[in-house]
Amino acid sequence: MLRENRMASPGWSDLPSFILFLNTHPLFAIGIMLVLGYLFGHTAERVGLPEITGFLAAGLLMGPSVAAVISSEVATELLIITEIALGLICFTIGAELYLPKLRRVGRQVGWITAGQIGVTFLLVFGALSLIGVQPTFPLLLAATAGTTSPAATVVIVRSLRARGVYVDYLFGTVALGDAAAIVLFSILLAVAGVSLGIHAAASAVAVVISVAANLALSLVLGVAGGMTIHAITRRQESSAEILIVTVGVVLLGTAVAAAFGLSPLLLNITCGAVVANIAPRNSRIFRTIEPLTPPIYALFFVIAGTKLRPTLFLQPELLLGGGVYVIGRAVGKYTGAWVGAKINRVDPAIRRWIGVSLLPQAGIALGLVLMLQLLGEGAGPEIEQAISTAVNVVLFAVFINEVLGPPLSRHATLKGNRMEAT
Repeated sequence: MLRENRMASPGWSDLPSFILFLNTHPLFAIGIMLVLGYLFGHTAERVGLPEITGFLAAGLLMGPSVAAVISSEVATELLIITEIALGLICFTIGAELYLPKLRRVGRQVGWITAGQIGVTFLLVFGALSLIGVQPTFPLLLAATAGTTSPAATVVIVRSLRARGVYVDYLFGTVALGDAAAIVLFSILLAVAGVSLGIHAAASAVAVVISVAANLALSLVLGVAGGMTIHAITRRQESSAEILIVTVGVVLLGTAVAAAFGLSPLLLNITCGAVVANIAPRNSRIFRTIEPLTPPIYALFFVIAGTKLRPTLFLQPELLLGGGVYVIGRAVGKYTGAWVGAKINRVDPAIRRWIGVSLLPQAGIALGLVLMLQLLGEGAGPEIEQAISTAVNVVLFAVFINEVLGPPLSRHATLKGNRMEAT
């Protein structure tokens, strides 16, 4: 029973209190997010923009920064939807790590991933260091720059009904790139804790070993989750039962990872990869969760929109840091992917466009900076201020990359897929 003990509805007799009641009720928030998200998404598609852009615009309009229809407290309560969405998204992306497909394109995808991650890291790190950002934080920010929004990628590809080698390369690069960025950030975060004096009692080696153990345990639990889904569903004929088991295991894995400080993103990517590779009817398992995902993806992006802060554009320090981050990331993604593809003589259409398809950035980057935020709690005002600035740089970059990234990614995916087919 939602909120009955905290607040009873005042009814129509007291209109201001009734409106306040609605504004603080999570079901009202979910309902209006879905309805306005649909309307804005549909309008965006009518004018040639991706549906995601409409979702983000709806969230921005309803969020605390503009109309405040959705309060920051309610938006925080709905973060569980973000966790559910990220779990399912990473599970879906993990399916792209299908070994027969990787044997066909894995070497090329590996080079493209290494190129875009490596060049992006070096450019963002170098640029932020040049403008005087404290040495520890350019490393962490550069690691977040390697991430690509898997949700945006999945939604764009599905909306275009794109198929073929270009999509295989794109999904494979996103899956490997995000996994690599998560591992890199986790290790650098542990080292940062030591260098900033937050983990003074432990040596850097001990902290890195602890992080490595957590990442390894995330992989092990992901494997266990994938094997559990396979074991329960392999003789099931009912799509409903397959859906229940699959979603249940994904949510359980996400919760266990959160409880033990593991990586739910890495866990669910691994879980999806295991299901894809050991389940004879793997396509059916992934197909059963597709009808569930549209409203969850819509809520994910509308909620992300409520977190966007246009006021960040008024702070010169963030304009400089965020601008450098965005430009360095865009140049790094495109150049690194192009170089990686060129080394392996990948099709010119893929080489030309895949870097642009990697521009959207959202949930995973936000999840990583949340880990950075938690590191700074109680670390002293100077460190907390530096961490707050670093977090706001990423928020600024996510704002730009989620507004401009999806239209550019959609255009690139459309072009790359068409050129590959000709």
